[in-house]
Amino acid sequence: MSGTKERNFDPDELREEQVSSETIYNGRILNLRVDRVKLPGGRIRPREVVEHNRAVVVLAENDRGEILLINQFRYPAGEVLIELPAGIVEPGEDCAAAAERELREETGWKPGKISKIGEFYTSPGFSDELLIMYYAADLTLDELPFDEDEFIVPSFFSKEAVSKLAEEGGIRDAKSLYGVYWWLYKTSKQM
Repeated sequence: MSGTKERNFDPDELREEQVSSETIYNGRILNLRVDRVKLPGGRIRPREVVEHNRAVVVLAENDRGEILLINQFRYPAGEVLIELPAGIVEPGEDCAAAAERELREETGWKPGKISKIGEFYTSPGFSDELLIMYYAADLTLDELPFDEDEFIVPSFFSKEAVSKLAEEGGIRDAKSLYGVYWWLYKTSKQM
């Protein structure tokens, strides 16, 4: 089904049916499995799937209209990235509570208000990781102990600084770009 002509379709026409599944690796935050699926046309093909725990990301804005970004070395990328605070939802934990906890652990700031922005898959071609993004405001200092394996430097950025950083490629993390562009759009509508 290619081309540009639009047509109505039944989503089940595109569904792939799992024929078999084999777990290759079980880890602390992710698992890897290889499934064999039956395609809509009847062929059988492999699908490599990274199973990842749900996670939250927090766009925190202070009373001066600045947002909080963190600098953190990311081993798989091999560099320090500028990101929004984020982390895994613990089993049985409410997502909004996880967002507040992660913000406090990574930055020392506690939100007085927190609301859901939306949710999205990070890379649905190979992973089931779902991120839930929150907006946090009315910030007060209220630290939780930092995770012993995280080394993070938080900083507030003005709208102009964030816009320039994003435009010049200084933010290369997809979840953070999603949040930053959402915030820039939101604040442009308030003017």
